[in-house]
Amino acid sequence: MLKQPKMSLIRDIDRSRLCDRQSVVTIGSFDGVHLGHQAILQQVIDKAKSSDSLAVAMTFEPQPQEYFSAETAPPRLMRLREKIEALLDFGMDLVVCLRFNHELRSHTATEFVQDILVDGVNTKHLIVGDDFRFGCDRKGDFDSLVGMGQELGFSVQNTKTVEIKSQRVSSTLVRQLLHKSDFNQVSTLLGRPFSINGKVTFGQQLGRKLGFPTANVNLNRFRAPLAGVYAVRVNVEGIDGRIKGAANVGVRPTIGDRLKPILEVHLLNFDQQIYGRRISVEFVHKIRDERQFTNLDHLADSIRGDVKLIEQWFAQNSH
Repeated sequence: MLKQPKMSLIRDIDRSRLCDRQSVVTIGSFDGVHLGHQAILQQVIDKAKSSDSLAVAMTFEPQPQEYFSAETAPPRLMRLREKIEALLDFGMDLVVCLRFNHELRSHTATEFVQDILVDGVNTKHLIVGDDFRFGCDRKGDFDSLVGMGQELGFSVQNTKTVEIKSQRVSSTLVRQLLHKSDFNQVSTLLGRPFSINGKVTFGQQLGRKLGFPTANVNLNRFRAPLAGVYAVRVNVEGIDGRIKGAANVGVRPTIGDRLKPILEVHLLNFDQQIYGRRISVEFVHKIRDERQFTNLDHLADSIRGDVKLIEQWFAQNSH
C-alpha cells in the first residue's frame, strides 16, 4: 500500500538563516536517486549524525539544463515530488529546492556561497563532486569551494564514485538502460525497480469506450525516459498488494491530441474506481514501441493483442 510521505521541504531561501543548527549539505540534480546518489546521501547523513547537524540535500527546479534549453534537456527519471519523497525516505532531514531563475543564475560563485550556503542553510560541511561548478561567472569549482570554506568556516569533501561492472553509476546510464528496456540492470543501479508515480486524472474515457479502461497519469514533462507498451505492476493508494497491468507511455499519435507524454495503465482483472488516487507503476517488460494506427478499430485490435501478450508474459513470469 502506498504511504503518505513526510514532507520536509524548503522551496526558496531568503537571506535569513533557516535555523540555528548547522548543516551538512550536498548539491545536485539527484534525478533517479540512484546508488551513486545514495552513496553521497549516506556520507551526508553519517557526517550529520556525528556532528549533531542537519542532513540537507539541495537541488534546483527547473534543472539548469531545462532552464536554458527545456526541449533538448535529458528526460527526467523522476518528477520533482518523486525525487523529494525519495530523498526524505532515504533519511535526509531537509530538502532545499531552489528556483532556478534569472535571479539565481545571476549569482556569482561568491554570492552563491555566502547567500545560500552560509546565510541560507548554515553549512558546516559540504560534500560535492570534484567536477562541481557553479556561479554565473563559472568561477565556482571544487578548489574555490575549499578556499571559501576555509575563509567562511565550513569544510568541503569530495564524493565517492560508485561503479557497477566497471561503469560509473549515473542518471545518463540509467536512461540508456531504460531505452534498451533492461529493467533488471536499471533496478540494480537504482537499488529498486524503476517506477513512475502520480495521481490518476480524468481523461477522455477513450480506453473505456474501446473496452480497456485506463488509469491516466499526466507526466508534465517534455519527454519521458521511456516510451511504448509495457507489462507493469501497480500499487494503488488504499489497496493492498500489487495489481498486474498493461501500460502505454507516449503522446498517443493515433489520437494526436497531446504534445507531452501521458502514462495510461489498464489494470488486469480490476474494476474499482480509483480517480484521484496516487499510483506507483513498476515497469517490468516491454511489449512494443508506440505507433500510430489508421483508425480506432485498429488501435482497439492492437490493445487487445497487447493485453493478451502481457497476460501470457505474467503467466510465464509469475515470480
